[in-house]
Order: sequence, then C-alpha cells, then structure tokens
Amino acid sequence: MNIVTMGVHVLDVLVRPVEAIPEGQGATLVEDIRMTAAGTAGGTALTLAKLGATVRSAGAIGADPTGDLLVRLLGAAGVDTTHLVRRADTPTSASVLPIRPDGDRPSLHLLGANITYGPDDVPWDAVAGASHLHLGGPELIGADTAARILSYAKRHGVVTSVDLLAPGELGAFEQLEAALPHIDHLLPNEDQVLGFTGEDDLLAGAQKLLAAGAGLVAVTRGERGALVVTSGGAERVPAFAVDVVDTTGCGDAFSAGFLRGLSLGRGPRDAAVLGSAAAALVAQGLGSDHGTFDLAAADAFAATTGTREE
Repeated sequence: MNIVTMGVHVLDVLVRPVEAIPEGQGATLVEDIRMTAAGTAGGTALTLAKLGATVRSAGAIGADPTGDLLVRLLGAAGVDTTHLVRRADTPTSASVLPIRPDGDRPSLHLLGANITYGPDDVPWDAVAGASHLHLGGPELIGADTAARILSYAKRHGVVTSVDLLAPGELGAFEQLEAALPHIDHLLPNEDQVLGFTGEDDLLAGAQKLLAAGAGLVAVTRGERGALVVTSGGAERVPAFAVDVVDTTGCGDAFSAGFLRGLSLGRGPRDAAVLGSAAAALVAQGLGSDHGTFDLAAADAFAATTGTREE
C-alpha cells in the first residue's frame, strides 16, 4: 500500500487528567503532558505507517518551531514528510487538549496553515503514482478544490478516501457535494453524518451520501462501534471493550485500519474490524501516536479482545 495522506496536520499538546481549569492564576498538578503529531491526515498517517503502509504526507504547516517538531515526530514514525509545504507567514496548526479522567477531550484549536493549502501545493505526480489518496478535512480547502484533487486521483486509478474535520453542527451538504462522486470510501463520525446531511437518522444520512456519489460510508460511533453502509445494505461493527484513557486520534486510527484492511483485500466488515482494533489500541494511552503495535499485533488484538454490545 502506497498512500498519500493529504490535508490537516496538527501538533497536539495533551494534558491529563484535567477535571477543571484552575481559576485566575491558580495551578494544579497533572500526571502527563505530551506533544504528538495529529490531524485527519497527520494522525491517520501515523497509524498507517504502524500497520505497514508506505506513507507520504502532504499539507501546509508553518515555518516555525511547532512545524519543525511536527515534521520530526512524523519522520520518526516512518512517514515521508517531503510534500509538507512550509508557510513563512502562517503558524502551524496546533491544539491544546485537556483530557478529562473519562477520556473526553475538549479542544483549544489554532487552524493555522491548514486552511492555506491549495492546488498549487498538491504534489500531482506523487498522487498519480500512489495506490491510495486519503484526504483529511476537505471542508477546509473547499468542495471544488477537493473534487479537483480527488477526480485527478481517480483518473489515475488511485483509490480515494476522505475523513472530515468539522463537527456536524458546523457542516452543510454543500461542503461535500461536489467531491462525493470522486470518493470511494467516506469515513466520517456519526455527528458529522447527521450534521452534514441534515438528516435525523444515521442510516438515512449515510444513504444520502451514497446517493450523491460516495462508494461506501463507514461511520464511527465511539463506544458503539462503527456502521458500514454500502449500496447493498448496512452492517454494524461493535467497538472493542477496553479501558479508555484518551479518545484523541481514535477516528484517524479507525480510518487507517479500515483503509489498510481494504488494501489487503479484506471486505468492508473485516476492514472495519481492523479499524476498530487500531482505534481501541490508540485509546488506551495518551495521544494519536499511542502504542507500538503493528498489523500482526492489531489482528491478534482483534481476535482475542471482547467487544462492547449495545
């Protein structure tokens, strides 16, 4: 699997556990503070590399110390960062995540250079030469630009996938519509499906996305697992029962596992099982890069770990 992960790259600063922000000039002690590469492109790249894919990342980051650290973290994980463009006048995107004891993660986020990425930055030859293109956060660059990139990939025989960044409440169908006919695998969460489609029912929302052109929709649902929807029907895949430390990067890990599974010839349900296993492994520690697992370890985890039943 030779994949380009394009789009949102973020440096996360994670603090755990945080029950409340101290008042005024107050201070409190915490157990852990970490900095990790993240984002719907960057975080997905991390787990894809663990699962044995050849990964090149493409996106925009700042020419700043934050960007330097992000490049080092991705490179140390085995991700080729050659196609990350550096902006001298815009900072690298970053988030501060105070992680609650139950794993929830409110966010303080700087959009930074991600929103500046455009067609002139795209490594078109690298896209054409890849087996897969994963576009993370197309709503930041606009549906028309996303459609242009994805349609180019499709014309060159590249398998395409997309994950969303914006919460559902900020989404609109017009932010996706032009790109949908060029997406083989759409990988949103439940909130995004409902918000972007305007539907009240998850299956109806996924079917609206299929009707507009997406080839498959695999929806993550947190502790309720995933729902895989195709033209042939829908199938639920339960989440694995683990003690959750931090949910940061779990959606990106699911995307990585799902896409890696498909690249190995597995069907959509089995690919979703691998995605759920990768997400569960990441959820047991702090940050998108948690865990030293590989493909064999993820498969073994899936075979031996119980699932959560609704």
